[in-house]
Amino acid sequence: MFGGCTSLSSFNGKFATDDGKCLIIDNILNAFAVGCGLTEYTIPDSVTSIGDQAFDTCISLESINIPDSVTSIGMEAFRKCSSLASITIPDGVTSIGHGAFYGCSMIESVIIPDNVTNVGGQAFQNCSSLASVYCKATTPPTGGYYGGSLMFDGNAWERMIYVPTESVESYKTADWWSDYADSIVGYDFE
Repeated sequence: MFGGCTSLSSFNGKFATDDGKCLIIDNILNAFAVGCGLTEYTIPDSVTSIGDQAFDTCISLESINIPDSVTSIGMEAFRKCSSLASITIPDGVTSIGHGAFYGCSMIESVIIPDNVTNVGGQAFQNCSSLASVYCKATTPPTGGYYGGSLMFDGNAWERMIYVPTESVESYKTADWWSDYADSIVGYDFE
């Protein structure tokens, strides 16, 4: 809705949060005031979904607190949040959209919870500092191409993808994941 509006600093009206930083409609965070200059933000507990491009190009944002109520992260939700270095994806999330964290070049590590069943194409593309991906799902989430790229293209040179030890072969042969077979290793998440 307001993706890339880098001067937008607040919202007013019926769907604006009390702090004026978000528009929330039917529990979907549709837009964030990316020009507000905040370096850290806590998404309200009422949010169940982060909408497409909600935080797009919020270059000042360094840390985001996502509540446990969130079950999906939309397409390009945090695209080009180039200062975002800390992200915790709640256990209740089942879907990470295409390009969700595209270009978040400061993220070094990410944990994908075991409830995630879909990681969209370009979800973590051009996260050039991303060196460690921990994917807890025993069944490989579906993936995909978006703009001709897979989920983890353009990461740190020796990026590793850690998956449950018993699922290594499943990941190495699964559609979308097989392109990263040389980087997939077993990990004990206990």
